[in-house]
Amino acid sequence: MGRLAWPLRPLPDGRGDLWRMDLGGLSELPAARAGLRDHLSAIGFPRDSDDPAADRMILAFDELASNALRHGVSPVVATVVAGTGGWLLDVSDRDPHTMPAPAVGRDPAKGGLGLYLVARLSVAHGWYVDDGCKHVWACLPTAIEECAVSSA
Repeated sequence: MGRLAWPLRPLPDGRGDLWRMDLGGLSELPAARAGLRDHLSAIGFPRDSDDPAADRMILAFDELASNALRHGVSPVVATVVAGTGGWLLDVSDRDPHTMPAPAVGRDPAKGGLGLYLVARLSVAHGWYVDDGCKHVWACLPTAIEECAVSSA
């Protein structure tokens, strides 16, 4: 697996918060995932094997939030915003000096592949620093067709 550049670039414009969660530790992730899943289902994106958009969002949230909780500085704030053609997932922490760094040369059995996974699921991704916080973000499509078109 080659080195993945996690680009330094600002979050694209969105239309407003759909969901926001403040996280203090890894033990809060199961409840946060359940809350996000419930929210996505309530706005018309239920768990569906024919359209895994919600599952992709939950997976990306889990990877970025767990990275921030493990390698960043609390508090961690996750926000999902409705953007053009999909969702913008923004996860921030208070460590503006450490950029997201995908694992290189690590045995896949030892983990560290979350940023690669999020990059594959997203149509765009990046990170930036604002007001003492590092923000790591990904734009995820809300439909399989959007994902196929954007990766072509």
